[in-house]
Amino acid sequence: MSDIPTRYNPVEVEDKIYNFWTEKGYFKADPYSKKPKYSIMIPPPNITGVLTLGHVLNNTLQDIMVRFKRMQGHDVLWQPGIDHAGIATQNVVEKALAKENKTRFDVGREEFLKRVWEWKEKYGNTILLQLRKLGVSCDWSRVKFTMDPDLSRAVITAFVRLYKDGLIYRGTRIINWCPRCGTALADDEVEYVEKKGKLYYIKYPLVDGDGYVVVATTRPETYLGDTAVAVNPEDERYREIAGKMVRLPLIKWDRISTEGAVVSPEIPVVKSHRVDAEFGTGAVKVTPAHDPVDYEIGEELNLPKVKIMELDGTLNENAGIFKGMDREAARLKVVEELEKHGFIEKIEDYTHNVGTCYRCNTVIEPYLSPQWFVKIKPLAEKAAEAVRKGEVEIVPNQFEKIYFNWLDNVRDWCISRQIWWGHRIPVYTCQNCGNVMVEESPPSSCHSCGSKNIVQDEDVLDTWFSSWLWPFSTLGWPEKTEYLERYYPTDLLITGWDILFFWVARMVMAGYYFMGEKPFHRVYLHGLIRDEKRRKLSKSLGNSPDPLDLISKYGADGVRMGLMLITPEGQDVIYSEKKMEIGRNFVNKLWNAGRLLIMNHDGSKMNPEPAAESLEDKWILYLLDKTISEVTKALDDLDFNRAAWTLYDFFWSEYCDWYLEAIKPRLTKGDKTALQNGFYVFMNILKLLHPFIPFITEELWQKLPFEGLEESIMISKWPEVSGFNFEGEYRNFEIMKELIQGVRQIRSEVGLSGEVKIYAEFEDEDLLGTLKGNLHLLSFLGGVNEVEKAYGVKGIPLIVKSYHFLIPVEDKEKIERMVASFKAEIGELEELLRKVEEKLNNPSFLEKAPVEVVEKEREKKRNFGLKISKLRSYIEGLERS
Repeated sequence: MSDIPTRYNPVEVEDKIYNFWTEKGYFKADPYSKKPKYSIMIPPPNITGVLTLGHVLNNTLQDIMVRFKRMQGHDVLWQPGIDHAGIATQNVVEKALAKENKTRFDVGREEFLKRVWEWKEKYGNTILLQLRKLGVSCDWSRVKFTMDPDLSRAVITAFVRLYKDGLIYRGTRIINWCPRCGTALADDEVEYVEKKGKLYYIKYPLVDGDGYVVVATTRPETYLGDTAVAVNPEDERYREIAGKMVRLPLIKWDRISTEGAVVSPEIPVVKSHRVDAEFGTGAVKVTPAHDPVDYEIGEELNLPKVKIMELDGTLNENAGIFKGMDREAARLKVVEELEKHGFIEKIEDYTHNVGTCYRCNTVIEPYLSPQWFVKIKPLAEKAAEAVRKGEVEIVPNQFEKIYFNWLDNVRDWCISRQIWWGHRIPVYTCQNCGNVMVEESPPSSCHSCGSKNIVQDEDVLDTWFSSWLWPFSTLGWPEKTEYLERYYPTDLLITGWDILFFWVARMVMAGYYFMGEKPFHRVYLHGLIRDEKRRKLSKSLGNSPDPLDLISKYGADGVRMGLMLITPEGQDVIYSEKKMEIGRNFVNKLWNAGRLLIMNHDGSKMNPEPAAESLEDKWILYLLDKTISEVTKALDDLDFNRAAWTLYDFFWSEYCDWYLEAIKPRLTKGDKTALQNGFYVFMNILKLLHPFIPFITEELWQKLPFEGLEESIMISKWPEVSGFNFEGEYRNFEIMKELIQGVRQIRSEVGLSGEVKIYAEFEDEDLLGTLKGNLHLLSFLGGVNEVEKAYGVKGIPLIVKSYHFLIPVEDKEKIERMVASFKAEIGELEELLRKVEEKLNNPSFLEKAPVEVVEKEREKKRNFGLKISKLRSYIEGLERS
């Protein structure tokens, strides 16, 4: 008898096994390998990040595919790395400075960046170290960082190439400005949050007589920068007013436009098809310097642009008496003054979406500012075409519509950020002659006048500008390296659907533009993790567990399996810690199954081949083939949940509940065939499960008694269908299973004790022979001691796949008692059924009750009906004449 611990302890196993894998170099890719390649890029976590359940989900999915492909014989590159996370990292370091009562401006750019690098060296790799606890098998010898010298060179090269091709330009436009972070944001870095606010109706007096125009706005403080009132040309209400002048209330000072012109408080009423006549009064204030739609109206009609705000969100000279106030305080004061002087008609409650910074949640300020932009339209067309033609596949395909909609309506990408941490824009301006130079290396002198008085642009690039190059910059681009040659394009990207625009679409654009080739063949978009109330996980809500705590409690395998069992394709994941318990219980069940076999083994080496002698052996081998086929297809289809449940059901419900139970008497007798076949199927179960739960499968692999096994399950061969032609045996064992289950159920329902005889009321001699030949199983598993063919006997009927069986009852008094009991139970069930039907026939109940409550009542109706039918069939069998 071989020895194996009673309980599986992941704490003792996981670090030991992970070190074994890394020491053996199993995670490393080989660019010179003759094997087919498979490459996948990790979505680089931020250096500010710590492990979250979202990371656990994302990296478990990747690790499953990576391990699956290795076992299928591929040379796999899983490229790891981290992102410099410009705004997020700068915020962290600025907070540290604030504790010293300093700002970044106090210490200066050079010292500030030195501190950021120090912070990065200390904390930046935390999340990568944590990922090891999960068991991920990245090629750790190739960790990349978006600010590494080679990746930085790729970023600068990309900028220069786009600029020289006319796809990068500097322009003054309305951008999204975060006063807290002090930088511009791209459109897709703005998160819209539903907020309850107010809609203010302000009176603008007509200049040439009595009366006024009423405009509605959620931002009354911005009226100080209005340069027009706009109405829709189709709106009959304003036919007589269009073209007239109105006066901005309270303003008795001139304002200065961005062009330096004086702008009077008297402004025109203009026409624009951009005006929604249904909003408010149908007349809208136009503030070209502080609203994107107003900016477009201003451009069309050549309206002046008046800035009323500083970059920190305080009001400037153009705000007159409100100068120096914060925008929130100014809103209150403006409304107070307008009300005091009778210029507010009414104020309504108003719920609307408000743009906030994705990093700090500050309300975004639309702001007129000179920035650097990428012309996206030319790049977007190719990215859309790639998916439409099937060159890039999005899984699940429900996200294609969203992808196309974004690309079809995309605006130019604002790529400049007014922060210090990041890739500094490679634009150099001569201070003598104004010549602008865009170069990969800093010029030593002006190309135009020869002056050495050259200044580099202060801004840095959007973090996503480096991230969109990730599939090829990590492989050595712009150099032609062996890694780039072999592993690009990559085979698969796995990421959350929430960065489809931020990252996925842009990578497709960059891949075609810089490489002339797609960056990946397929994209799998998984959902976000939410709690049982459908809320996103967050520390502030207290619903976001620490994954390292979960791993300590349930083991990495338990957490991985638990997550896979609740991850539906393309939908959000509803998290519950109970699911982690299910994962851990599954892992423990696997250990116990292995322990059962090992404890029945004498320690000698065995042949790793199937041994099919008995009905149950042939049944499980046929099912194994079926499972291998289904799991392989599910993983090929990226249907991780289906693969996980297929394995769960096969191992637990078939292999453990039936096969191991069936062979226990044989194992007790020392039947080596039963042990060999049990081990053979178990070995293949370990292989199929390895991508999902790598640690325990490795630990059990090392304990298998087979000769010639690979030194690690990681490098073993993925199971293939063996073609076990046991369909008849499979069918007969399935019937026997249902028969045993039926007997067990009847035994509990009617109180039968002891072993029972079964009568078969059919002519299938093959099945009857199988049942008689396996009476030992029927007896051991179902308490059946005899099977005979007979008709017309009184007893309790049992139908299995159209085959009629009967458990005879010969005692007349017992029959009478059973019939009376069944009739009484039917009466009770019919009364319950009547009450349920009464509810379901009530239109008011159907209309007012929640859907789940109605469905629960329908389920009750179905169950009551089935139970009544079954009891009636019992009575019919017992009352046969």
